[in-house]
Amino acid sequence: MKKTTLLLLLISFVAFSQQPYYNDVDITLTGQDLYFELQSKIDNASSSFNYGDVRDTMKITDEDPNNTNNVLLIYGYDDTGSCTTDRSRDKDDFGGTSCEYNREHVFARSNANPTMGSVNNGSTGIAADPHNLRPSDQQMNNNKGNKSFAAGSGTAGDVGSGNWYPGDEWKGDVARMLMYMYTRYGDRCLPSLNAVGATQGSTDMLQILLQWNAEDQVNDYEDQRNPYLETAYGNRNPFIDNPYLATIIWGGPIAEDRWGIAGVAENELASVSIYPNPTSEKVWIETTSEFIPETYSIYDISGRLIIEDNITTSEAIDVSNLNSGIYVIEVANSEKKGTQKLIVQ
Repeated sequence: MKKTTLLLLLISFVAFSQQPYYNDVDITLTGQDLYFELQSKIDNASSSFNYGDVRDTMKITDEDPNNTNNVLLIYGYDDTGSCTTDRSRDKDDFGGTSCEYNREHVFARSNANPTMGSVNNGSTGIAADPHNLRPSDQQMNNNKGNKSFAAGSGTAGDVGSGNWYPGDEWKGDVARMLMYMYTRYGDRCLPSLNAVGATQGSTDMLQILLQWNAEDQVNDYEDQRNPYLETAYGNRNPFIDNPYLATIIWGGPIAEDRWGIAGVAENELASVSIYPNPTSEKVWIETTSEFIPETYSIYDISGRLIIEDNITTSEAIDVSNLNSGIYVIEVANSEKKGTQKLIVQ
C-alpha cells in the first residue's frame, strides 16, 4: 500500500465517521491522555438539568423501537411473565407501585464516594445525570438495589455473594454507562465501587466491563440516547458513539471501532493478526501458511513512516521506543501486503 493511499484512508475514516460533537477532541491520544481529553469534553453539560427532567427525557431516550408507546426497562427480559421481568412497558405507567417503572441509577447512588445523597425532582448534578439513569420496573430496581455488577450469563439477577448480573442484553449498556461515569466524575465513580473483578493492568478499569463492552455491541436502542441528550443535557456518552475508545484508553479486548480510527478495515488482512494490541513493548505477527510477511513498516496516524525493517514471524517487533499513540503497521512480501491498526500505550 502506497503512503498516499494509506494517508487517504486515515483521513477519510477519521473525518467522516465520527460525530461532529468530537471535532475538537484529539482522538490521536491514547491511555490517560485520551481519558482526560474526553473528561474535559463531557464535563461541559447542563448544571440546571434536574432529576424531574429525567422522567420526561426517558420517554424519548428509552423509547421501545418496536412500540413507540412504550419504554424499554433495563434488566428486563420477559413480557409474558411476571411484570417484574418486563422488558417493555407503557410510557405512562410511571410510579412506585407494582407493575410501574421508576428511575434506576445504574451506578448506584450509595456506591459513589462520596455518595450521591438523597434525590428529589429538583436535584441536579451527578444524581440527575441522564446518562446514568434508565427506566426499570420498580420491583426489579429494588431487587438490584446497590449490589455490585459481576460476571454471569443469561438473564438479569443475583450472582455470587450479593452481586448482580445485568443480563446478556444489558451488559454492554451497563459497561458503557459505568465508563462514562468514571470518565466524567473520576475517582468518585471508580468502577470498583460499583462492580467486582480484576482490574485491567495498572488501570482502575475492570476487565469485566471491558469484556462486556466488546461482547455486547451498541444497538439502535442505545444509539438513540446521545443525539437527544446532546441537546437536552449538553453532552454525549463517548463509549456509545465508539466503544473502541475504551480499548484505546484502558486496553483489554478490542471493542467495536465505529469510527475506523486508524483508517484500516478490520477484515483487510484476515490472514494476519497482531498481538498483544494495545502494547507498550513488543508485538507479534501471526499469519497462516498462505501469507508469510518478509518486511514491516509502521506509520503514524498522519501517514508518516516511522520504522521499516525485515521480519520473521518467529521474532517480535520492538515498539518500546515509540510514543504512545495510534499507528498503522504494514506487513508485506513480494506478492502481497496489508495493514492493521496498532495501539502503543
